[in-house]
Amino acid sequence: MIAFVSINSKKENEVNRFLSKFYNNNINIQKNTWEKSYNNPIEIADLVGVYTDNYDDFELNFWICLDEGLIFQVNNKNGNEIIKYLFERFPY
Repeated sequence: MIAFVSINSKKENEVNRFLSKFYNNNINIQKNTWEKSYNNPIEIADLVGVYTDNYDDFELNFWICLDEGLIFQVNNKNGNEIIKYLFERFPY
């Protein structure tokens, strides 16, 4: 199973602004939606951590899928629990 992340916003250029901050590089995304697949779900933990630490600075909807048909919305209240879960479930 390949995990994936989906980030979207109703606010123009918000996804681009967030990803530019995360990657510390000027990202040029023209759409208000970004999706990325991960072979190693642990790689999602950094993105979740940055999102939850900066939750109030962005108007984003952040979703992750670790199992087919099961999608979690990430927010500032559950971000740390999701990170813990990722490391417990995928320890390698």
